[in-house]
Amino acid sequence: MNYSNKSIGKNISILHRFSQAYIVRKLREYNIGSGQYPFLITLLKNDGISQEEVSHMLHIDKGTTARAIKKLEEQGYVYRIVDEEDKRVYKVYVTEKAQDVKKSLFKALEAWRDVLMKNFNEDEKKKTVQILEKMTENVILYTKEND
Repeated sequence: MNYSNKSIGKNISILHRFSQAYIVRKLREYNIGSGQYPFLITLLKNDGISQEEVSHMLHIDKGTTARAIKKLEEQGYVYRIVDEEDKRVYKVYVTEKAQDVKKSLFKALEAWRDVLMKNFNEDEKKKTVQILEKMTENVILYTKEND
């Protein structure tokens, strides 16, 4: 099969749009949108990290991170505290409200992963994740080299 005329970008775009729509639908009752859930997931897994660390982990600019965290804070999912060692840095912590949503959030993500991986054997699942991780690494490296 000739892969040169197959569109990786198109497929990634379609997967992204459907993924966003699915997650937003599943999290609607919590008023968590597509712009906030990646940040909330990161903070649920890494409570007490700085906004800058969140930006770095998600490979998202600091301004976007600040806006998303501000929205999560306004909704009562996180709170920020100035770092005692560096007053310019905010540490971000999840609230009890965020902990209450955690199970539903991760359940929705797991269900979506199951949709994406339906009819894949274990080897295909493993290989797909490896390929996607490698593509992500390539994009990060390319961006660092060309910015």
